[in-house]
Amino acid sequence: MAEFNYTAKDFKSDNEVRWCPGCGDHAIMNAVQRVMAEQGLNKADYAVISGIGCSSRFPYYMNTYGFHTIHGRGSAIASGVKSANPKLHVWQITGDGDALAIGGNHFIHMVRRNLDINVLLFNNKIYGLTKGQYSPTTDRGAKTKTSPFGTVEDPFIPGQLVLGARGTFFARSIDGNMKMSQEILAEAANFKGTSVVEILQNCVIFSHGIHELITKGDDRENKQIYLKHGEKMIYGVNRDKGLVLENGKLKAVTIGQNGYSIDDILIHDAKDNDLYLHSALINMTLPEFPVASGVIRAVDSLTYDYAMEAQIEEVQQTSKIKCCDDLFRSGNTWEVK
Repeated sequence: MAEFNYTAKDFKSDNEVRWCPGCGDHAIMNAVQRVMAEQGLNKADYAVISGIGCSSRFPYYMNTYGFHTIHGRGSAIASGVKSANPKLHVWQITGDGDALAIGGNHFIHMVRRNLDINVLLFNNKIYGLTKGQYSPTTDRGAKTKTSPFGTVEDPFIPGQLVLGARGTFFARSIDGNMKMSQEILAEAANFKGTSVVEILQNCVIFSHGIHELITKGDDRENKQIYLKHGEKMIYGVNRDKGLVLENGKLKAVTIGQNGYSIDDILIHDAKDNDLYLHSALINMTLPEFPVASGVIRAVDSLTYDYAMEAQIEEVQQTSKIKCCDDLFRSGNTWEVK
């Protein structure tokens, strides 16, 4: 395969970027462009697909092929693009409203089918483009334009939705952490199957600071854990905290206290086919646990596009129908006189 020496600048379009100053989308786009350049693949083999929302302006700002589709239908269009041309590297850009509300059915079935598509789900827990209505990931009790007295619904947890749809890859990143995002997006790009990356993204207008408890402050390292396959689940400002399994449940502990040593700390296995620990890691919330980021699940499985191509090839080799005339004369036929 030919290697193409691109830089991130080669993936930037000439269009003016019209996201609000300070929007987390800027950092995410820069991370994507850097990762695409590092992949060494032909720029003409990329297709960026989106639905509707602030995040869905993404294709306009990418110097690749792209399609800005309609609300909630990005997953359906991306699935069609990948099925029509499995050699393309398809990236779907979506938000918590676009993917999980009107697009929810398309999203879960794309995950279930395991097409080789990279899905970036920007989660700011609000509808930003339509001016501040609560979304499927808005926390219970949050006051928004459409819940002035507080929402009375429990939100989706995107990772749990992916696991419930038999997803094989789920990761979580933070918009402002470029190094982390690039590492995670590179793993997603190289994974064969539907890779869903939830990116905790800040909307400076309608949900400013929504992830601030996790991302801000000198003690933020105590509030988040960056998981890497094959490495100990250690976190903290002083790297002295970790996760253990006790009585079948995760527990956050301090190394060197209450009898816990480094040997007790769990090693992250993203490739474990069992859902139990991956589910528990996705569910971790403050203050009892740190919030998990990194590649949480990456399990090898047969992809839809590969299986489809293999089936077509097999049928073509064994079928007695070789042309339209053969098809017309197959099955039940009769002559009209």
